[in-house]
Amino acid sequence: MKHLCKTLALIALLPPVSALAQQVPPPAKPTVPAITATPISAPLKIDGQLDEAIYRDVQPVTGFIQMEPRAGQPATEKTEIWIAYDKDNFYVSFRNWESEPSRIVAKEMRRDSQMYLSDDLVAFIIDTFHDGRNGFEFSFNAIGARDDGQVSNERQYNGDFNTVWNYKAARFDQGWVVEAAIPFKSLRYSAGEDQVWGFNAMRTNRWKNELSFLSLPPTGRGTQGLQQVSLAATLVGIKAPSGSKNLELKPYAISNTTSFRNAQRRLGTDTTADVGGDLKYGITQSLTLDLTYNTDFAQVEADTQQVNLTRFSLFFPEKRDFFLENQGTFQFGSTGQINGSGDVPLLFYSRRVGLEGGQSVPLNVGGRLTGRVGRYTLGMMNLQTGEEEGVRALPTNFSVLRVRRDILRRSTIGVMATGRYGTQTSVTDNTAYGADATFGFFRNLTINSYWARTDAKHVPKDSNASYRGQLDYNADRYGMQLERLVVGRNFNPGVGFVRRADIEKSYAQARFSPRPAKSTLIRKYWFIGSLGYIQNGAGRLDTRTRDLEFDVDFANTDKLLVVWNNTHELLSTPFRIATGISLPAGPYDYDNLHVQFNRAPRRRVAGNVSFDRGTFYNGHKTTFGVSTGRASVTPQLAFEPSYSVNRAELVQGTFTTHLAGLRAIVTPTARMFTSALVQYNSSTHNVSMNVRLRWEYQPGSELFVVYNEDRDTFARAFPELSNRAFIVKVNRLFRF
Repeated sequence: MKHLCKTLALIALLPPVSALAQQVPPPAKPTVPAITATPISAPLKIDGQLDEAIYRDVQPVTGFIQMEPRAGQPATEKTEIWIAYDKDNFYVSFRNWESEPSRIVAKEMRRDSQMYLSDDLVAFIIDTFHDGRNGFEFSFNAIGARDDGQVSNERQYNGDFNTVWNYKAARFDQGWVVEAAIPFKSLRYSAGEDQVWGFNAMRTNRWKNELSFLSLPPTGRGTQGLQQVSLAATLVGIKAPSGSKNLELKPYAISNTTSFRNAQRRLGTDTTADVGGDLKYGITQSLTLDLTYNTDFAQVEADTQQVNLTRFSLFFPEKRDFFLENQGTFQFGSTGQINGSGDVPLLFYSRRVGLEGGQSVPLNVGGRLTGRVGRYTLGMMNLQTGEEEGVRALPTNFSVLRVRRDILRRSTIGVMATGRYGTQTSVTDNTAYGADATFGFFRNLTINSYWARTDAKHVPKDSNASYRGQLDYNADRYGMQLERLVVGRNFNPGVGFVRRADIEKSYAQARFSPRPAKSTLIRKYWFIGSLGYIQNGAGRLDTRTRDLEFDVDFANTDKLLVVWNNTHELLSTPFRIATGISLPAGPYDYDNLHVQFNRAPRRRVAGNVSFDRGTFYNGHKTTFGVSTGRASVTPQLAFEPSYSVNRAELVQGTFTTHLAGLRAIVTPTARMFTSALVQYNSSTHNVSMNVRLRWEYQPGSELFVVYNEDRDTFARAFPELSNRAFIVKVNRLFRF
């Protein structure tokens, strides 16, 4: 932690603790009256039966309002909600009436699968600090699929967050029900026994393509409207435990057998076993300390491979559990997403920790403090990695400090600092720091901005800053974005991600999306135009993009997209785009037409089919792709194919790339699934397989069985085995 001292001076920006404890102003006025939670003396039995006394004696919460298709009208199907609590748990139960129960859409049983979003579902969000900005979101479908996530600042959703809770979904003659019990230990909330929270709920009815809310957000936000917690109803009457004994231990044991080829191309085998674990301690009801020792991520799902025909780095999302909880706390610059897409840099990119050159290195020990104190969101992280045989990486210390303060009603300001420090001879030492602000006005207008600087060892001190200003107006019928982004030539956060440096970007986008009043076939049209202009630090044009897009949202949730794009790009140096093919330096202009049809995911056979044709640098390129394919045989068995082919005909030569994948998913129960992913990438001459069993044998405790294999398609013994691993890992959660 000694290296973090350089950045701790930023804490001086905080006022005394007494000032931090001031009451947060209430959120914007909701569209429904306050809701009172019901105290119960005995725990509810989570069985999906709704046969306890509370369901007979307590009037349910009703009155859902449509967002789609007729905004502001009452929902066409009745939804009833009961909210209760005892000394240990917070309960939410739904009874969802259906006029045609046989048409309920329910295809997915896996936890955290994005495919369940195309099913009939219900979801609720609780704003446990009643700050109108942050919340915990929980959702379910009719056959037991569930998802849980964290919402930060009404904009950033972290669906990879998993906490411990219990639930049960079941059918009845006229619809379906779901019961959920969330331990108070799984939540973070303000100090004091008497609690006031925000609460909102949502329901989708897929065969009608109807979306409704308890408290209606702005039309056009879709299911993301649930994240606008400033419009949630007020939930009163909860008496929560103090949380003084909120302690969790989660040890693990792992065994790993690995086969690999050495320098002499001989196949060797190595068997290892190890132990480690995590500790979570609630310092207060709203501040949590996480400690990890000898952390292992062998059970993490394999990355989906990508073909890169650009001169910029690819981004891969974080999937490791330790970095997922409170992930939104460490977001900087209000990108609105946790994925690193586009040109906006990330000051903190957690995959820089524990990965070097695509190879894993041991994470020996780490600590993280996250939570809220009054108007402030705080995050501190420090991690130490070690050495790994065969990987060129020195022991390295990583540190992150984040402070964000709520101002006005929907706005924030904050500071952030990161550090990466190795041995005395390390050339990777790096410090980054900056300040950011987000201002939310009315319901649809947001202004995002940041300024940041980096200080890296052996890197010139000039041109090492980045800043951004963005205005985003996002209403249902009209939308507009204006952006100015600058990334200096030497801006390079050691624990961050920069897609491209040395740019000055100006960008504008306008949108018109009318809803036809009399059409029963089409729900909405989209007309979008954008212009991007990027020059380098010397003032020379690097990239210019012009896009015209026309989309059609059909009433049955199918979608058609047509996009015309014109690009000007300057290659300052030769660009190796494929094996044996390099493009000479110079300016290039090319056009592309993209046509895509999205078959609604609610169908048993769904997916996106796309076709591209146009000029490409000094030649032509044709692309065909099938993405997010899905064939649901039964709720327990599904296949997800994907395929893309790019054929480029350039002056320097012709090349074709193929990327194919097939995932098979078997889900015996809602708490157990097996997935098998096979991928072929012609660009890397690789065939890979990842087979993964995950069984949550009790809430928060899991068994993983994983098999990984990579083969080289260019080897003489096609396809020659490069490496493989068989892994068994078990963990157990203890709560005190």
